[in-house]
Amino acid sequence: MVGAILTNNSPVTLDQVTPIARLTGEYEAIVVPAASEIKDMKGLVEKLKADPGSVSWGGGSAGGTDHITAGLIAKAVGVDPTKVNYVAFSGGGEALAAILGNQVTVGISGYGEFAEQIKAGALRLIGISSDQRVAGIDAPTFKESGVDVSIQNWRMVAAAPGISAEQKAAITADIEKMVDSPAWQKTLADKGWANTYLAGDAFSAQLKKDVEATGAILKDIGLVK
Repeated sequence: MVGAILTNNSPVTLDQVTPIARLTGEYEAIVVPAASEIKDMKGLVEKLKADPGSVSWGGGSAGGTDHITAGLIAKAVGVDPTKVNYVAFSGGGEALAAILGNQVTVGISGYGEFAEQIKAGALRLIGISSDQRVAGIDAPTFKESGVDVSIQNWRMVAAAPGISAEQKAAITADIEKMVDSPAWQKTLADKGWANTYLAGDAFSAQLKKDVEATGAILKDIGLVK
């Protein structure tokens, strides 16, 4: 959402809503078809350095987390981020079909988009964007493979603009109650989501930082002037 606002020069921004809380996060995964000549992140980096345009990245919307991650990886290994050959798809199904059909070199998205195909052996997971290895996911982090990038795509709850302090407090209390519930803990486990709950002034400050950081990398990629 942050990326789309910036890249489309949207007249509506997140400054116009009332942030309540960050709830969940998902790490970015890089996959290749099982038969790909790329076996690991090292192989991907070598190919990217030799000819950035020869590596096509299939992911979600231009300027989104997938695109940003590809740009950050290029920048971290000394490749001009504007040379990233990113192919945007409108949905996970379309992107997956392109990856499995060898229409793109690598796929990049949230781990959940690829989990079933990885388990089935149709895709090879070569890296994940977490700081440390994730329990239950058999893949090195980008950092382990020598690429100094970590990123998480998170989801938030926001309320309408102009609500009263009492309304904001009531909504925040409801969200906090939900986050502490066994039903929510089960949902996190079932979906493979990280619990990134953050509310109040701490979340507002983090949101501001994330908007600034997103703007910086989108300028590096060349999507924002």
